[in-house]
Amino acid sequence: MPFLPRAFSGLALPQVAWPWSFLAAILCAVIVAPSAACGQQVAVEEFTLPNGMQFLLVPRNDQPNVVSAGWVAKVGSVNERPGITGISHFFEHMMFKGTDTIGTRDAKRDATFRQEQQKVRGEINHLVWTEQYDKYLRGEIDDPWKPTNDTQALRVLRERLDGLIRAQQGRGDGGAETATIVKDEFDQVYTKAGGSSMNAFTSYDLTCYFITVPSNKFELWAWMESDRLHDSVFREFYSERDVVHEERRMRTDSTPTGRFEEQFDSMFWASCGYSWPVIGWPSDLNSYTEEQAQEYWNIYYRPGNLVGVVVGDFDATEAKAFITRYFSRLSAGKKAPPPVVTLEVEQMAEQRMNAEGDFPPAVEIRYHTVPAGHIDSYPLDMLAEILNERTGRLYAGLVEGRELASSARASSDTRKYAGLFAFEAETRGEASPEQLEAAWYEELTKLQEGEIPERELRKVKNRVAAGNYRRLENNMSLLVQLAVAEATLDWQEINDGPRKYEAVSAADIQRVAKEYFAATNRSAAIFRRQKGP
Repeated sequence: MPFLPRAFSGLALPQVAWPWSFLAAILCAVIVAPSAACGQQVAVEEFTLPNGMQFLLVPRNDQPNVVSAGWVAKVGSVNERPGITGISHFFEHMMFKGTDTIGTRDAKRDATFRQEQQKVRGEINHLVWTEQYDKYLRGEIDDPWKPTNDTQALRVLRERLDGLIRAQQGRGDGGAETATIVKDEFDQVYTKAGGSSMNAFTSYDLTCYFITVPSNKFELWAWMESDRLHDSVFREFYSERDVVHEERRMRTDSTPTGRFEEQFDSMFWASCGYSWPVIGWPSDLNSYTEEQAQEYWNIYYRPGNLVGVVVGDFDATEAKAFITRYFSRLSAGKKAPPPVVTLEVEQMAEQRMNAEGDFPPAVEIRYHTVPAGHIDSYPLDMLAEILNERTGRLYAGLVEGRELASSARASSDTRKYAGLFAFEAETRGEASPEQLEAAWYEELTKLQEGEIPERELRKVKNRVAAGNYRRLENNMSLLVQLAVAEATLDWQEINDGPRKYEAVSAADIQRVAKEYFAATNRSAAIFRRQKGP
């Protein structure tokens, strides 16, 4: 199923995947008469400014006097390249640092601090990329970026940069009088106006920002968001790297399987831009410059690559007037986003990874499939649903039946440019990962050799539809769904998807089970508990 990707990187959102069966089938109620239930539609008014920025407006009063509003940039880690991996996620952090209006006591002095920091950091980068990289390649040091490996010249430069950062923040020798930063002022302005749930996330294919505000503060939202799109100044560009490094340590390095999963991703994706993590490789987090960030910004954060989404209790005519007044000041970019042209190559042989660590024995089997919107993505989504939940085949066959797994799930992760289908399970009792793997192949063979009974398929369609219908009740949930749909395919997939899922037959599911699950197309990761200390 097309997902909000696994490596979903954000301020507070969990790293989870949301299937398109949950997004696109959202409008189907509990299906007694499927065609009638799937006929429901989300009424979206499209509105595009002369500068190219598109808006999706959904007025409704289910939650009186509040509006969920946000915008999505059609850029994620897939648009990056080696050297700047993680920069899309880094922008997510930068966008909360403010502008020349918000986040500073003295814009002119603040700009001077930033210019001085940029100069010193440029000297640091030059020394690391030349002297330290050479030492690393000769085997003289273990990490060119590690401060304990610094030369005297590098130590002096780091101290100068740290002094400038501390002074800008009011933590230097001059005390608070030197501070030009107003910490978290962006959040403070919204909170004082009654705003809540301000957040953002970055994925492989998109970056999304959102908040809920009182209806009478919609003009404030339009001014605030247009201001940061018009005048973000990348404040704390260098100190924020430490925050991202800490986030990476927390989410990847410090989790039992984090780095193994990252390695498995890079092994699975051979050629396309999904092979590096959304948060980026550590050496790239240290390396990209403000000049590179500005270039990236001027390509991907211009109106033609942005979509605003507004859901809630508001008057559409008034909202369009505010949107026009404030967002029209954004200038169209001079350079259009280049197409993503590197496609995933065909896998020719099985790949395997054997990992040992402090985690329960488990297995993950992946297969290359299709991108979002592909005709086969819908039966692949439904295949995963047939396998999942307590009434699904994996629970019945591996958890209850054979009693080999403590948990088991399948996922169809179809992204904008490619897709994967995964089976994951954790062992139970004395069972081994190899037994789980063999059990998966048995369940797969059943799907390939026999059609799913109509009653079983109907039950799954009903369950998916019922759960998705409930997600319509929340304005923020609908906002995110529209943003993801528009950035990945088209927002109308929210309305068109239900009939496509309803049309999936047992024969379709059997066909894709035969087509995409060949041994040469799979990658297997075996996780074993490490013996000894």
